[in-house]
Amino acid sequence: MKISQQEVEKMAHLARLDVDDELKKTLAGQLSDILDYIDALKDVDVEGVIPASGAAFMNNVLREDEEKPSPGPDVTLANAPERDQDFYVVPRVVK
Repeated sequence: MKISQQEVEKMAHLARLDVDDELKKTLAGQLSDILDYIDALKDVDVEGVIPASGAAFMNNVLREDEEKPSPGPDVTLANAPERDQDFYVVPRVVK
């Protein structure tokens, strides 16, 4: 699958990254190579191969809920880049 420089530019914008034209070209090629490799993996015959491990095979991975007091807005918003009283301020993403 071929990734265009325009698609890289859109991804960079969504990730709030400043990417110059040379890096866009490089990333487009690298991402295309990655997707081509993943596409090739679809053709691998895995019949009879036992899965190695994964969360899907684990039992009882949930813990009991514990009620804890909230630390309050001063603690939870301490590292917020921008806040309005007791709320996070985030950039608008829907026009």
